[in-house]
Amino acid sequence: PSPRTLHQLVCINMSTLLHNYVTRHKLGQVFAGPTDVILSNINVLVPDILFVAKDREGIIEDRGIVGPPDLVVEVISPSSGERDRVTKRRIYYKYGVKEYWIVDPFAKTAEVCVIGKTAFDTHKIFTPAEKLNSPLLPDFSPSVSDFFKR
Repeated sequence: PSPRTLHQLVCINMSTLLHNYVTRHKLGQVFAGPTDVILSNINVLVPDILFVAKDREGIIEDRGIVGPPDLVVEVISPSSGERDRVTKRRIYYKYGVKEYWIVDPFAKTAEVCVIGKTAFDTHKIFTPAEKLNSPLLPDFSPSVSDFFKR
Protein backbone atom coordinates (compact mmCIF):
# COMPACT_ATOMS: atom_id res chain seq x y z
CA PRO A 1 0.00 0.00 0.00
CA SER A 2 0.95 3.63 -0.39
CA PRO A 3 2.50 5.42 2.58
CA ARG A 4 0.10 6.86 5.15
CA THR A 5 -0.73 10.54 5.14
CA LEU A 6 1.41 11.18 8.24
CA HIS A 7 4.41 9.67 6.44
CA GLN A 8 3.80 11.86 3.40
CA LEU A 9 3.33 14.99 5.52
CA VAL A 10 6.65 14.40 7.30
CA CYS A 11 8.37 13.81 3.95
CA ILE A 12 6.97 17.05 2.53
CA ASN A 13 7.94 19.06 5.61
CA MET A 14 11.48 17.67 5.69
CA SER A 15 12.12 17.85 1.96
CA THR A 16 10.90 21.46 1.87
CA LEU A 17 13.20 22.49 4.74
CA LEU A 18 16.18 20.63 3.25
CA HIS A 19 15.52 21.79 -0.32
CA ASN A 20 15.22 25.44 0.73
CA TYR A 21 18.49 25.24 2.68
CA VAL A 22 20.43 23.43 -0.07
CA THR A 23 19.11 25.75 -2.79
CA ARG A 24 19.80 28.92 -0.78
CA HIS A 25 23.42 27.84 -0.19
CA LYS A 26 23.89 26.28 -3.66
CA LEU A 27 25.10 22.99 -2.15
CA GLY A 28 23.70 20.48 -4.63
CA GLN A 29 20.39 18.74 -5.31
CA VAL A 30 17.62 17.34 -3.10
CA PHE A 31 15.23 14.69 -4.41
CA ALA A 32 12.05 13.29 -2.90
CA GLY A 33 10.94 9.71 -3.44
CA PRO A 34 10.26 7.88 -5.51
CA THR A 35 13.75 8.32 -6.96
CA ASP A 36 15.83 5.21 -7.62
CA VAL A 37 19.24 5.02 -5.97
CA ILE A 38 21.18 2.51 -8.06
CA LEU A 39 24.01 1.13 -5.95
CA SER A 40 24.63 -2.12 -7.86
CA ASN A 41 22.83 -4.48 -10.25
CA ILE A 42 20.89 -5.96 -7.34
CA ASN A 43 20.80 -3.04 -4.87
CA VAL A 44 18.36 -0.40 -6.09
CA LEU A 45 16.71 1.44 -3.22
CA VAL A 46 14.08 4.17 -3.14
CA PRO A 47 14.63 6.50 -0.16
CA ASP A 48 12.09 9.08 0.94
CA ILE A 49 14.52 12.00 0.55
CA LEU A 50 18.10 12.26 -0.66
CA PHE A 51 20.79 14.87 -1.15
CA VAL A 52 23.67 14.86 -3.63
CA ALA A 53 26.42 17.44 -3.06
CA LYS A 54 27.29 19.82 -5.87
CA ASP A 55 30.71 18.28 -6.48
CA ARG A 56 29.10 14.85 -6.98
CA GLU A 57 26.18 15.82 -9.24
CA GLY A 58 27.65 13.59 -11.96
CA ILE A 59 25.89 10.62 -10.31
CA ILE A 60 22.51 12.19 -11.14
CA GLU A 61 21.17 10.56 -14.29
CA ASP A 62 17.74 10.50 -15.90
CA ARG A 63 17.09 6.97 -14.64
CA GLY A 64 18.01 7.85 -11.06
CA ILE A 65 20.99 8.40 -8.80
CA VAL A 66 23.79 6.06 -9.89
CA GLY A 67 25.96 5.71 -6.82
CA PRO A 68 25.59 6.66 -3.18
CA PRO A 69 23.97 9.99 -2.34
CA ASP A 70 25.67 12.06 0.34
CA LEU A 71 22.57 11.97 2.54
CA VAL A 72 19.61 9.60 2.65
CA VAL A 73 16.48 10.17 4.76
CA GLU A 74 14.01 7.38 5.51
CA VAL A 75 10.72 8.12 7.25
CA ILE A 76 9.52 5.09 9.18
CA SER A 77 6.16 3.56 8.34
CA PRO A 78 4.48 0.81 10.38
CA SER A 79 5.56 -1.74 7.77
CA SER A 80 9.06 -0.38 7.08
CA GLY A 81 10.67 0.03 10.51
CA GLU A 82 12.89 -3.03 10.52
CA ARG A 83 13.81 -2.66 6.84
CA ASP A 84 14.80 1.00 7.34
CA ARG A 85 16.62 0.49 10.66
CA VAL A 86 18.49 -2.71 9.71
CA THR A 87 18.52 -3.70 6.04
CA LYS A 88 18.67 -0.31 4.34
CA ARG A 89 21.02 1.04 7.00
CA ARG A 90 23.47 -1.77 6.25
CA ILE A 91 23.21 -1.35 2.47
CA TYR A 92 23.60 2.42 2.52
CA TYR A 93 26.68 2.05 4.73
CA LYS A 94 28.19 -0.64 2.50
CA TYR A 95 27.94 1.60 -0.58
CA GLY A 96 29.27 4.76 1.08
CA VAL A 97 26.35 7.03 1.93
CA LYS A 98 27.92 9.64 4.22
CA GLU A 99 24.93 10.32 6.45
CA TYR A 100 21.66 8.48 7.07
CA TRP A 101 18.67 9.95 8.89
CA ILE A 102 15.91 7.73 10.25
CA VAL A 103 12.82 9.75 11.10
CA ASP A 104 10.11 8.17 13.22
CA PRO A 105 6.79 10.06 13.05
CA PHE A 106 5.29 7.89 15.81
CA ALA A 107 8.08 8.46 18.36
CA LYS A 108 8.63 11.94 16.87
CA THR A 109 12.38 11.48 16.65
CA ALA A 110 15.07 12.01 14.04
CA GLU A 111 18.17 9.83 14.29
CA VAL A 112 21.25 11.16 12.51
CA CYS A 113 23.71 8.38 11.64
CA VAL A 114 27.27 8.94 10.41
CA ILE A 115 29.86 6.64 8.91
CA GLY A 116 31.76 4.62 11.50
CA LYS A 117 34.52 2.02 11.11
CA THR A 118 32.23 -0.95 10.45
CA ALA A 119 28.69 0.50 10.38
CA PHE A 120 26.74 3.71 10.77
CA ASP A 121 27.19 5.23 14.21
CA THR A 122 24.37 7.22 15.78
CA HIS A 123 25.49 10.83 15.98
CA LYS A 124 22.36 11.70 17.99
CA ILE A 125 18.64 11.00 18.27
CA PHE A 126 16.82 14.34 18.25
CA THR A 127 13.43 15.03 19.85
CA PRO A 128 10.87 17.71 18.92
CA ALA A 129 12.24 20.00 21.63
CA GLU A 130 15.63 20.11 19.86
CA LYS A 131 17.16 21.48 16.70
CA LEU A 132 18.67 18.85 14.43
CA ASN A 133 22.35 19.19 13.65
CA SER A 134 24.17 17.35 10.94
CA PRO A 135 27.92 16.86 10.55
CA LEU A 136 27.36 16.82 6.76
CA LEU A 137 25.33 20.06 6.73
CA PRO A 138 26.61 21.93 9.81
CA ASP A 139 24.57 25.11 9.27
CA PHE A 140 21.29 23.24 8.71
CA SER A 141 19.54 23.26 12.08
CA PRO A 142 15.76 23.05 11.78
CA SER A 143 13.55 22.45 14.78
CA VAL A 144 12.67 18.77 14.79
CA SER A 145 9.09 19.73 15.73
CA ASP A 146 8.78 21.31 12.26
CA PHE A 147 9.15 17.85 10.69
CA PHE A 148 5.93 16.71 12.35
CA LYS A 149 3.71 19.79 11.87
CA ARG A 150 0.26 19.09 10.48
